[in-house]
Amino acid sequence: MPAFVDIEFMRIVVPLLGRGALITIQLTLLAIVFGLLIGLAVALIKLSPFRILRWFGGLYTWVLRGVPLLVQLYVLYYGLAQARILELDPFTAAVTGLSMCAGAYIAEIIRGGIQSIDHGQMEAALSLGMNPAAAMRRIILPQALRRILPPLGNEFITSLKDTSLVSVITMVELMRTGVLLDVTYFRSLEIYLAVAAFYLLMTTFFVYTIDALEKKFKII
Repeated sequence: MPAFVDIEFMRIVVPLLGRGALITIQLTLLAIVFGLLIGLAVALIKLSPFRILRWFGGLYTWVLRGVPLLVQLYVLYYGLAQARILELDPFTAAVTGLSMCAGAYIAEIIRGGIQSIDHGQMEAALSLGMNPAAAMRRIILPQALRRILPPLGNEFITSLKDTSLVSVITMVELMRTGVLLDVTYFRSLEIYLAVAAFYLLMTTFFVYTIDALEKKFKII
């Protein structure tokens, strides 16, 4: 065991970091769920036959992908409150920021997946009497899912790591817990190595879960 690792100290900080990791997982899962809903809606808007809807969809992805998530979090938590527009608690601001940002990237993934399906399949479904919504739900989206699952998996892992940024808005998740422990005990190396180990364990779990889903759908 390396000399800088104090087992007794680890017994103190690991349970505290574990609690922070649970908050990180909660933030990640909520960001994934809401991000998927936002992404699907924006993707369909960008594929709409109505130019104004496509414009709004394009504007959303342009802004959310072009502005760093850190800046978005500052605007949501500090900016809106200072301007007396809306005062969000740290958890709500964190989930909102993570979800909106993830949704912009997921929208492009879904849009690309849908457009990769041969247009003739939609025409065939319509010729069989399906309406466009039913054809999209029953024919196009299931096929697109097989193609977009790998990039979606990468985006989910990115969302997990992006949760570390919400520490700047006083959200006490894994990273913030590590910072608070560091200013309390002044043992940066041990604490941040433990934080890194927690992130590595969580991302590894996500990787194996996504790999299992890909194999189930026979993508790889």
